[in-house]
Amino acid sequence: MTLIAHELRLLLRSRMAALALLLVALLSCAAVVAGMAEISRQREVIARIQPKQAQDIASIAQWVDRDKDAGSAAYYSFHATWDTPAPLAFAALGLRDVAPYILRVRALGLEAQLYDGEAFNPELALPGRFDFSFVLVYLTPLFVIALFHDLVSGEREAGRLRMLDALVGTGRHLWARRVGLRGGLLFLALGVPLSVGAILSHVPVAQLLAVLGLVALYLIFWIGVTLLIGRLRWSSVANAATLAGLWLVLTLILPTIAHVAINRAIPVGQGVEISLAQREAVNRAWDIPREDTMRAFYANHPEWKDSPPLPAAFHYKWYLAFHQVGDESVAKKVADYRNAIEARDAIAHAIGWLLPSVGVQSVLARLAQTDMQAQLAYQDRIRAFHKRLRNFYYGYLFTDTPFGKADFDKAPKFEG
Repeated sequence: MTLIAHELRLLLRSRMAALALLLVALLSCAAVVAGMAEISRQREVIARIQPKQAQDIASIAQWVDRDKDAGSAAYYSFHATWDTPAPLAFAALGLRDVAPYILRVRALGLEAQLYDGEAFNPELALPGRFDFSFVLVYLTPLFVIALFHDLVSGEREAGRLRMLDALVGTGRHLWARRVGLRGGLLFLALGVPLSVGAILSHVPVAQLLAVLGLVALYLIFWIGVTLLIGRLRWSSVANAATLAGLWLVLTLILPTIAHVAINRAIPVGQGVEISLAQREAVNRAWDIPREDTMRAFYANHPEWKDSPPLPAAFHYKWYLAFHQVGDESVAKKVADYRNAIEARDAIAHAIGWLLPSVGVQSVLARLAQTDMQAQLAYQDRIRAFHKRLRNFYYGYLFTDTPFGKADFDKAPKFEG
């Protein structure tokens, strides 16, 4: 214990080492606070939408109750859906920074509504949020380099290395203590703020331990790389320059090249293209016989085929039917789009086994439920809710059942 205390005093006498450890702790704290503030803001937005949704439905119900038209209720009623952030989301905001986490949908065609919500400014999204994941993946290796690049070369340049190596039986223990102490302090500077944030956010213990293990493995990797370069007996300046180059390659250049290669290997269109195709199909329904639309609708929804014939005047069941037919007309495009996204995501995860920076980001985002899989799962919940919503209104429209104020309370409710 005395030897460790002595090493700690020596370490803290170095202004650069003390400053590096302090900066890591401050950046970790700032990242955790910023992440928690953003997640808190998102939770508040989600909470605010509930009473506003109720007010909106109440005003529509009062108006619809005069004519008891289920079609008007289906057309004018927006139903809120939301993606509640996981407790660990503060540590890695992931796609929650750019993808919608709230979407209001109607019982009309879903695809146009779904992919209209994916638009965002890519220039603003490019830098990403300042969160714990950013500090860990991109900044922590720089502090490892600062603390370890001259661990041996610094002693050699100061003329103390031969004396330290001559300490029979203690030389190896000395280097182990120094490596363990610096690595342990770095781990504490990262892990303590994260743990405090996790406790305040009610993160499950097993999940927190998994993240702390990930932090430890990432530190071990970079410390190992730094020590390997240090064995080449170069100067401290050469070590630092080489390690900085490796950091640039491993965290920025290679991931960027991999990203570009994946995008070229698996081309994916934009969701807005699906939205436009669906709208073209919907608009076309106004120019073709209504019977053709109903025939196409009943082919996939035979449970409503015994519905009374369409009247000469406009009827909402035809309107909702051609919206659904429009969705079904782009089903293959939707499936191809999703398969391509999932293929890209799978390859990116596989690359994580070769590039630690990519792997750590992927695992952390998965644990935080802010990755592509979480976003697709949210879309799946919206689709399931929309199907229940459509069938609810179909039950009134295709049987010509009046829809009054009390029926609004019977509508399906989204479970976040």
